[in-house]
Amino acid sequence: MSIKLSNNIHKITFDTLIVASHNPHKIEEIRSILSDFPVRILSLKELDWRVAHQEDGQSYYENAVKKAKAVVEHFGQPVLAEDSGLEVDALGGEPGIHSARYAGEGASDEANNQKLLAALSGVPASQRGARYRCTLVLMFPQGEVYSWEGTFEGRITCAPRGEGGFGYDPLFFVPEYGKTLAELGDEIKNKISHRARALAKLRKFFQNSC
Repeated sequence: MSIKLSNNIHKITFDTLIVASHNPHKIEEIRSILSDFPVRILSLKELDWRVAHQEDGQSYYENAVKKAKAVVEHFGQPVLAEDSGLEVDALGGEPGIHSARYAGEGASDEANNQKLLAALSGVPASQRGARYRCTLVLMFPQGEVYSWEGTFEGRITCAPRGEGGFGYDPLFFVPEYGKTLAELGDEIKNKISHRARALAKLRKFFQNSC
């Protein structure tokens, strides 16, 4: 099975899509959401290759494009890259593009969460609005680049809740469900998250282009 993409420049057929990430949680989430896609999804870990670049762009899009370009140039295959982060209103949108290393390079999820809670100490619940944002970039060796964005609104709790998810999920409260993303479980998260919303746009793009 394969995907066929037609546009004014090229007709592209591919049966393998490389995801430019070593994060097992992101790979698992993307595979689950795109489980019905007729392509094989491979991670950089499975290919035993690491992107040799720093995420020093000024936006999610810039970081995703840098990752995608490096992988496309090395493997010559279609690549899906993403960059995402948590934006907290009371912190002026921080940690934003620095979310994964908010507490320092190589910081654990727990360390990032603790730093966020400390930064929001004394901030009332009504002012803890936040959103997850994800930017996807699909890049082809032929030169085409496409991108989509997904956002998901919520607020930050005063303490971690739940054992599931990853990143800031134990702190990200979803009012519609009365639970954090870490409490909701993967099945629900994969339907409503920022990454799910961005991937839904990618899915629609393929459906309209094939």
